[in-house]
Amino acid sequence: MQRRHVLALALAAATACSFNAQAAEWPTGKPITIVVPFAPGGANDLIARLYAKEIGQELKTNVIVENRPGAGAVVGTAYVARSKPDGYTYLAASNGTVTNTLIRSDQPYKDSDIEPVAMLAIVPSIIVTNPSNPANNLKEVVENAKKSGRTINFSTAGMGSTPDFVGAMVKLETGMKMETIPYKSGAENVAAVVGGQTDMTSEASMVTLPLVKAGKLKALATTWDHLDSAPDIKTTAELGFPNIRIGHWEGLYVRAGTPAAIMDKMNAAVLKASQSPTILDALKAYSVTPGTMTRPVFIKFTQDERARLGKVVKAAKMQPD
Repeated sequence: MQRRHVLALALAAATACSFNAQAAEWPTGKPITIVVPFAPGGANDLIARLYAKEIGQELKTNVIVENRPGAGAVVGTAYVARSKPDGYTYLAASNGTVTNTLIRSDQPYKDSDIEPVAMLAIVPSIIVTNPSNPANNLKEVVENAKKSGRTINFSTAGMGSTPDFVGAMVKLETGMKMETIPYKSGAENVAAVVGGQTDMTSEASMVTLPLVKAGKLKALATTWDHLDSAPDIKTTAELGFPNIRIGHWEGLYVRAGTPAAIMDKMNAAVLKASQSPTILDALKAYSVTPGTMTRPVFIKFTQDERARLGKVVKAAKMQPD
């Protein structure tokens, strides 16, 4: 019995030494993959690609962005949850990463299968409509909808996505008749509004602002605290809906069991990248806040968001029947 105990301790020590050596050498020149769980063109995809080059330069290796869309980020998340815990496969996570298991209990992964590593950015969300809509802001949309009694079609980037939560919040706070229409990405749900297939959506400023400025969309409100690059767009709080508040945050997650030293190295690389002139200049135009969180702070942020948005899930009955 004693011999077995000694062997177990020896094996544990050898494993720890192996992990420490792996962390010290990481990355070894092998490419790092960032999995975006949405189709190309959305905020998650744009930010991941923006950071990939800077992180690669900092870590002296190639960083590849790979899109694996489907089921409101579940497909991409499950892929990372099944990857090797070696620090070479990351998830470009968003709100849905911390809320998907609150909405559905049959996910192909557990929350404990992945771990937060680093915040990349917090992007303001903007509620938009087709320019043909006579309403000039969210308050007018609500008033017109209640007068007409019609149901508003609100497109989202899939169940549990940030637009899905915006739709749920709008429905809760305004009492409008609404139906959410899921798409695979932010680019697709916005295209549906541009094309007149749906009435409204909410999407990141990086996606919506260029279309607003081009006259293809009309901005109704921002669900974030500020939108410095477009001060004429009022916040939901200014329009009388303070409880409609959410931003498109994006951070890196990795398979649980990845050595902490590797996660800390990646966090440090993200912090360095977030201060590069390339990223700062690119994000400033859309009022995006770059990631400046240490790993413990990011972990606390995700826990707080899960608790806050969990209340929305229950109140809005976002779980499928």
